[in-house]
Amino acid sequence: MQCAFYPGSFDPPTLGHTAIIGRALKLFDRLVVAVGVHPSKSPMFSDDERLSMLRDEFLRLEGGERAEAILFQGLTVEAARKNGAICIIRGLRDAGDLNYEMQLAGMNAQLAPDIETIFVAASLGTAHITATLVRQIASLGGDVSAFVSPAVLKRMQDKIKAGGIRPNSRPE
Repeated sequence: MQCAFYPGSFDPPTLGHTAIIGRALKLFDRLVVAVGVHPSKSPMFSDDERLSMLRDEFLRLEGGERAEAILFQGLTVEAARKNGAICIIRGLRDAGDLNYEMQLAGMNAQLAPDIETIFVAASLGTAHITATLVRQIASLGGDVSAFVSPAVLKRMQDKIKAGGIRPNSRPE
């Protein structure tokens, strides 16, 4: 059974993330979607909230029962190896992403030559979506319904009403 590892912050999970997850599920028997935990960052959503939202997103996808959401700290390649992955999935939106992702892939290849990196290009409809911009737009009262699922939108609206995000929140 071939397993892929898709790491990210997923704060919040966007339609771009969900599209990459759906495409990865077509290629692999099992997909581990891994929420990176960074003590120095202050995400909009807690670790558990992000895991819950991802699990809800899996339910909307064909093959979503073959995906699992986990937390990880430390090196991505070590977490991928620990979860039995043969590759790391990375989404690409544009040339800027490619330059950065090529550096990561090179470093990861040195650290773990047994784990490949596979780039999945964003679809035209989602290439412009970033979680950072979604958070910023939402925090300023903008409509982000075109960028996240209805379930994630509801959680964002609830979080904003509860004072969980401020317009001046720093992007990741």
